[in-house]
Amino acid sequence: MTEYVIRPFETMEQFRECVALQEDTWGHGFSERVSPAILKIGQILGGVSSGAYDADNRLVAFVFGLTGLRDGEVVHWSDMLAVRPEVRDGGLGRRLKAYQRDQVLALGIEKMFWTFDPLQSRNAHLNITRLGAVAREYRVDMYGQTDSPLHRGIGTDRFVPLWQLSTERVEGRIADDPAHEFNPSAIDGTSVGVALAASDARDGHAHPEAVDLTLGDDWVSVAIPADISTLMAQDLELAQAWRAATREALVHYMGLGYEVREFMRGQPASTYLLARVREDT
Repeated sequence: MTEYVIRPFETMEQFRECVALQEDTWGHGFSERVSPAILKIGQILGGVSSGAYDADNRLVAFVFGLTGLRDGEVVHWSDMLAVRPEVRDGGLGRRLKAYQRDQVLALGIEKMFWTFDPLQSRNAHLNITRLGAVAREYRVDMYGQTDSPLHRGIGTDRFVPLWQLSTERVEGRIADDPAHEFNPSAIDGTSVGVALAASDARDGHAHPEAVDLTLGDDWVSVAIPADISTLMAQDLELAQAWRAATREALVHYMGLGYEVREFMRGQPASTYLLARVREDT
């Protein structure tokens, strides 16, 4: 396994390298990039601005977050995380989040928030399955229309995951404890309604079926395409149809008090499982 060293940015050159990696990820000239000054100020105010370096001391990934008040409570907001394409799917993003968690817990902070696109299967797998976050908030077009090619055509709808840093669920999933992995058999016999299903693949793509907004089950499922990025490149109209269908289903059921609790990857579609939140949750 390739070894990486994760450490805070210290020099202005390192902060500028982080900005360059932002542009490599979200597009050159990306107007939402975080400047070297803000990266540095964020550190001073209890935030995290750190990079992962390979054996050649090359910056291959970074994480940036700010600490502040939300509803009167001190929390951490993880604003950006990026991993270079050639080193993705090796667990580095998860290591960065675990590092960030350690830094935040050392400050006595117990909750972390961030955003991710509900249509991005890779991010859902990391955030929900591997890290143990849940999502109770859905924001329609949270960032408006941006100039990043990653966002064009489908808007910037986002989940706001809640990462409760010291819970058994989070600690177990960070540690890869099998006792805390989700096992679909655990809800066998439980009422699971299908809010949004995917049809059989046509032309290599899954298509959204009609949304069912009449369910009252303990769990409901919502399908998403397995690879929205490829779909956007090959059939933007279908990608937009998936955005409309998932938005309708997720906004409705999350508005009724369901949370996104589990995620199951598949081909050609993956699935969110939403559970009704109990009063004591």
